[in-house]
Amino acid sequence: MSAAPAEVLSLRRFGDDQIITLAKLVIENAFQPIVEATTGAVFGYESLVRGFERLGFASPLELLDKAEGAGQLLALEHLINSRAVAAFATLPDFSARTLFLNFDSRLVGGEGDIVERLVNHLKRSNIAPSSICFELSERFDSGKMPDFSALVRQLRLAGFKLAIDDFGAGFNGLKLLCDQPVDYVKIDRHFIAEIDKDSRKRHLVRHTVNMAHVLGTRVIAEGVETEAEFLVCRDLGCNLMQGYFVARPTTHLIELQPVYPHLEPLGGTRPSSTLDSILIRKEIEQLPAVRESDDLDSVFDLFRRNPRQAFFPVLNANGEPRGILHEYHVKEMIYHPFGRDLLKNRIYQRRISHFVTPAPIADLDTPADEMLKIFAGMDGSDCVILTENMRYAGILSASSLLKIINEKQLKMAQEQNPLTGLPGNRAIRDYVQHAILDGDEARYFCYCDFDDFKPFNDTYGFQKGDLAITLFAALLRRHFIGEEKFLGHVGGDDFFIGVSGFTEEEIRAVLMRLVDDFRLDVRQLYTPEHQAAGGISGHGRDGLARDFPLMRCSIAVLALPEGFILSDSQTVSKRIAEIKARAKASDDGLVLERLGQD
Repeated sequence: MSAAPAEVLSLRRFGDDQIITLAKLVIENAFQPIVEATTGAVFGYESLVRGFERLGFASPLELLDKAEGAGQLLALEHLINSRAVAAFATLPDFSARTLFLNFDSRLVGGEGDIVERLVNHLKRSNIAPSSICFELSERFDSGKMPDFSALVRQLRLAGFKLAIDDFGAGFNGLKLLCDQPVDYVKIDRHFIAEIDKDSRKRHLVRHTVNMAHVLGTRVIAEGVETEAEFLVCRDLGCNLMQGYFVARPTTHLIELQPVYPHLEPLGGTRPSSTLDSILIRKEIEQLPAVRESDDLDSVFDLFRRNPRQAFFPVLNANGEPRGILHEYHVKEMIYHPFGRDLLKNRIYQRRISHFVTPAPIADLDTPADEMLKIFAGMDGSDCVILTENMRYAGILSASSLLKIINEKQLKMAQEQNPLTGLPGNRAIRDYVQHAILDGDEARYFCYCDFDDFKPFNDTYGFQKGDLAITLFAALLRRHFIGEEKFLGHVGGDDFFIGVSGFTEEEIRAVLMRLVDDFRLDVRQLYTPEHQAAGGISGHGRDGLARDFPLMRCSIAVLALPEGFILSDSQTVSKRIAEIKARAKASDDGLVLERLGQD
């Protein structure tokens, strides 16, 4: 389409009845990519209106409001969306993508069958309904529209996907999420802007994500403009990303790419496997899935071949979970004398989508405890549907989840150090991996190591060495009490302390008390002669004989300030190793370094 000249085509000159005529001349569709958070691969595109300013409007909403007032809203929506669908059909990979279209809820109850019109239009373009997602706006109170719920159900039964747009910005989002079985929630840009620096926003987004996942709904972060925002939203559980950092909207579809190179390393920067993810992958049940496009006869055959299975997951054409199909939903039709014939009757028009019920959805890397909360929050659900990169990966039943929790607790008990009873290296790694992603408070990773432990152990024997280790463990428990701390035993004379919510002055004070108390208490393990001499003679790790001072503990502390998010736990290990040498060489045995601040 050739664009009209840039001058404004004022409606005051032409009249309201010319909105569609003028819109045909100037309105264009721009596509903005939406990518998968964990891979950076393009998932789909949102169609955005461009050219409205040439009609004298400040935004597309003003244009739509004007069209609604002139009784031309349906015609304008059809013009915009039909052009978007036609452009989408020209993309070489459109069958593997999703096109997000805005849907003006003021069309509900209007003239004509909107859904039938949409389905016929897609058939002509050879596009599956599951490739189209309609975004429902919070601008209008759907509760005042008696036909709204019926239209939503009609759209879902036809195979379309639904999203709540600008979630949190209007007055209707929670109500829509509660009342309607939507596929996506698009979190408004207000909550995403500088989320890496705002703990309140992170808290709200985290709970929105958890709430949506319990309901089987995926989450899209809108307006992501920086790498830091991308990483925080990804680590909070947002499934999809959209914004200028990903790619700007373009009317030149040739500019669209299947993968954007600057996102590939971000998608690949994932935490290493935790104990939870290992146990979950061990228990996952890969049930065969039903496609929404399958006929009901194939479903009957599936239940017949698997008589002990009461339900199967249902996927759309893109491989995304839509819910589950339970045997009792179709049982009456299966065993009714004329049930199967009735289901095949075109007038009755029952498809798989008519029998699907929502189910909670979780990513394979979701912690087991959180997954159990998701499952418990969906009362009466048969399973949690697991996904990997948003595609179906399998299911977990209630019994499998409980087994995972029990096995995790048993494994952690087995890995506790037998001498001190403190968690070991796996638990320490899992703690660090979780803590670096939670920037709501300042965090301190403290690595404790005894100085001159070897000559003491060589001189007094392993029993006295074990006594020094248990003494330090007891001091740790005395000085660190409460939920904001984690105590771990790396092994031998090496310990780990994880603390959150303290100020730098508070953590320095408590660690110095720990160092001083250990220095005084461990002194009593030496003979009076060695105490008076202030040291002992022995051999160092290099095998050379020399004099050594009485034992003390040195502590290397890496501080992550509030708001700072880190994706790679190896960075913590490397920095602590560097600080550790300086702590041993320091006078008081304590060195604290901040990460993430200039």
